[in-house]
Amino acid sequence: MRTQPPTIQRLRLSVAGIVQGVGFRPFVHRLATSLQLSGFVRNDGGGVAVEVQGERASLSHFIARLHAEAPALARIERCTIEELSPETNPDFVVRESDNAAGAVAIPPDLATCDACLRELFDPGDRRYRYPFITCTHCGPRYSIVRALPYDRMRTTMAAFPMCEACDREYHDPRDRRFHSQTNACPVCGPTVRLVDASGATIVRRDNDEATPGSNPIDAAAALLNSGGILAVKGIGGYHLACRADNEEAVARLRQRKLRDEKPFALLVPDLRSARELVQLGDDEIRLLGSVARPIVLARKRQHVPIAGNVAPGRAEFGIMLPYSPMHHLLARAVNGTLVLTSGNRSDEPIITDESDAFAQLDGIVDGFLTHNRAIHARCDDSVLRVVDVAGVHQPLMLRRSRGFVPSTVPLAGAIEPMLACGAELKSTVTLAYSGKALVGPHLGDLENFDTLQSFNLTIAHLGTLSGVRPASFVCDPHPDYLSTRYARTRGEQACVYVQHHHAHLAACLAEYGVTGPALGLIFDGSGYGADGTIWGGELLLGDLTDFERMGQLWPVRLPGGAAAVREPWRMACAWLAAAGSPELPPPIAAKIDAERWHAVQHLLDMPELSPITSSMGRLFDAVAALCGVRLFNSYEGQAAGELEAVVRAGLDEAYPFPVLLQPSSPSERPAIEATTGALHSTDTLHRPPEAAIESARQMMFLDARPLVRAVLHDVLADRHCSEIAACAHHGVANAAVTALQLAFEQTGVRTAVLSGGVFQNVLLLERTAALLRNDGWRVLVPRNLPPNDGGISFGQAAAAAARLRRSQTAEEAPNVSGNSRTDSGGGGS
Repeated sequence: MRTQPPTIQRLRLSVAGIVQGVGFRPFVHRLATSLQLSGFVRNDGGGVAVEVQGERASLSHFIARLHAEAPALARIERCTIEELSPETNPDFVVRESDNAAGAVAIPPDLATCDACLRELFDPGDRRYRYPFITCTHCGPRYSIVRALPYDRMRTTMAAFPMCEACDREYHDPRDRRFHSQTNACPVCGPTVRLVDASGATIVRRDNDEATPGSNPIDAAAALLNSGGILAVKGIGGYHLACRADNEEAVARLRQRKLRDEKPFALLVPDLRSARELVQLGDDEIRLLGSVARPIVLARKRQHVPIAGNVAPGRAEFGIMLPYSPMHHLLARAVNGTLVLTSGNRSDEPIITDESDAFAQLDGIVDGFLTHNRAIHARCDDSVLRVVDVAGVHQPLMLRRSRGFVPSTVPLAGAIEPMLACGAELKSTVTLAYSGKALVGPHLGDLENFDTLQSFNLTIAHLGTLSGVRPASFVCDPHPDYLSTRYARTRGEQACVYVQHHHAHLAACLAEYGVTGPALGLIFDGSGYGADGTIWGGELLLGDLTDFERMGQLWPVRLPGGAAAVREPWRMACAWLAAAGSPELPPPIAAKIDAERWHAVQHLLDMPELSPITSSMGRLFDAVAALCGVRLFNSYEGQAAGELEAVVRAGLDEAYPFPVLLQPSSPSERPAIEATTGALHSTDTLHRPPEAAIESARQMMFLDARPLVRAVLHDVLADRHCSEIAACAHHGVANAAVTALQLAFEQTGVRTAVLSGGVFQNVLLLERTAALLRNDGWRVLVPRNLPPNDGGISFGQAAAAAARLRRSQTAEEAPNVSGNSRTDSGGGGS
């Protein structure tokens, strides 16, 4: 009996996702070769193109294993298969990249892998103690890419031609560095040097030979150990470092950097050292050791060898493990814990360029540990903490940057490319297209020219990585935000407005894939309200497209406007006046004289100087000032953060101070609202979702005046501030949950979103979530994006995409009544 010859097929696979810069082509090469298939693999403008030829059974195995065995850092989002005519190809090869433009997902900058670490500290390895050791599994990616596809010639590594030994590794399919675009060694790669404050080289390392008698990293460690301050060039920018156990060095760094009290992060050499400083659970350990290597906030241990001025007034340290070979080497050489903070002056973007570092850090540092590999895109450190949300431990992203950017986030309905420009504080931008969102790195506050320039450069870089140009621009309706002005300069007709707190709600809903409706407690410092006042303590009913304001914190005056944000005692004055107790309380009288107190009271009668606010952040500021915890803020959220920190363990059952719920019809709202006066009409921002009940409902007010009176009573009775703070937190949480329950009775909606910067407060978040869980609620808290304004741009994109999808659906639907539909919802274009 004659056997049938095997059927030979040739397939073309177009693979999209995170498939460049993660060792995907070497993996495909090894897989195809092991199955005795011929063809090729190459990068292209859409991801990776594969043509593979062989027996049908082998091709089936190839496709199955392509998905099942892809590199750990790869993410296949789409794989299309097309059958071709067989060709004569004896081997399977890696071809040069196709330079056609397209949308390619590039991985974030990756922490040094275990294999490279073993080589780094192996005296017999040719890369022993080489600060730029990498392979296909680790090293810089986002921060060095200039253009796509991802090949060495289009990264900042193009300046370093590979030596013969590195070239052999690059072309050897059996090697871990096969087609590693960052491959280098001491002979051919970047070099490190230590420079003094004047810019003169002290120690330089070239071609594996240090200048006689020293090594730049050892010399840098000696500078730190002697009490010096060092600028260290990392992957995404410069850091400032000093010994964390040297109080005088930390004080000098604060004075020079103009960062009076904001906590510094700590770099520890290993996990054992981290455990000695902070309390770590399994979740924190996983985050610390993840490939992203973020800063993780964890509760301080007592009596640790860390200077008291590293994180004054806070209950946690921000801890990070080394993420680059340079940081590993420096941490070991110092043999101790280092302060590691962004290399900049206060409120400016992190510095990336060496000449800028020499100019801008002059007078701040005593030396520079720098190198000659350029940073194309700045990327600050990411910050997370672990929280208990309704019985489930989950990460809470506080700053999303290095290690996470430029990973995309799914965004259903994002078809037409759009750029969401974010808010003013904790600025980020989001480029949405093809069902996903590319959320840019943390940029800082858009309050100076340098940050605005970084904002523009980031937008350009995201455009390069995505290969798309936005057709519309989404922004906050606040008329003075620089991000809003940027969007308007691109054309008013292409501009879509999304109200600030709705963006918070939409961001969380979109992250969980919930189309709504949901009830959202959105608590933050401030956001431009649909009535022209300053919102910040809101109960919203909404979906991705629209929202209705169902409740709010009792409104009070913001005496002196922005001055009240910097000086929490002013908010204590405002809340005490609203509560009918205007006298100057003792904790404030210790630092504020009666004349100044009465001057601020007078401001409360001047609407043009004291706008209305319903801000929950400002309420916590007021309580902090009344307790004597913090009268002046040196950074955003300081008073509220320190108020949370004074709450001792064991006070979980402290009784809640009263917060009244006062339902009222629109005509019965507090008399103070009669004098607000909207800045301009924004009614189109504020149409209720179609799934909601008609808006003749009563508006609820969380009346915190009784809480303020209770705080004052206990302060005058000399009750310990930790107990007062616990009772205040519990009072707000209980009232918020009761308000949600009343809203559920009106709407039937039992999904709750907790978001906004105030919910970075773990005590408030966990208490509120626990109460809701006990009542059977579904609780949603942001996980992969910040609850603070760093998540606003994603929420703007989610809302705008949903509105576009709704309008397209409406246009496609048959018009049964014969009447045209006019859509006034959602901020217009």
